[in-house]
Amino acid sequence: VSTQSTGLECTLESGPMLIHYQIEQGVCFLIICHNNFSKKLAFNYLAELAQSFLERYASQIGSASRPYTFIEFETTIRKLMKSYTDSRSPKQLSKINNDLADVQRIMVQNIEDVIQRGEQLSVLDNKANNLSMMSRQYKKESHQLNLNAQQWKYIAAGVGCVLLFLFLRYWVF
Repeated sequence: VSTQSTGLECTLESGPMLIHYQIEQGVCFLIICHNNFSKKLAFNYLAELAQSFLERYASQIGSASRPYTFIEFETTIRKLMKSYTDSRSPKQLSKINNDLADVQRIMVQNIEDVIQRGEQLSVLDNKANNLSMMSRQYKKESHQLNLNAQQWKYIAAGVGCVLLFLFLRYWVF
């Protein structure tokens, strides 16, 4: 897999252990940890590890010819690993606070979305009630108009009959 400019990350599960890996500029960074270790924290660790390694050794990656070429980077790995596994470290607490802030922001956004949907549903319900009321009014008025139209037909027919009767009575007889 060629990933020169874009990173690739993935998690594999093997029993109680997780293998998280991230590929940056052709180098695979991986961590094996217990499944109760935060996935986000693991990928933050890998991202920081990759950044630190690539800042130091990016120009030497292509020329590495033997195993353990970058063995001196192990001290950086240990320091970084210690800062991520010590739950009292400022970095760990900061990351937990950031995660909590993210969760809070997402929850507030979700609540705002629910409130907005509720308002939209309320407006829609009002419109539906108004439409129902208007349709009942229309039905009632159209029924009344039909009755009035029929009455006028009967009145016109009655007046026509009366006029015909008067015409026949005075002109014919």
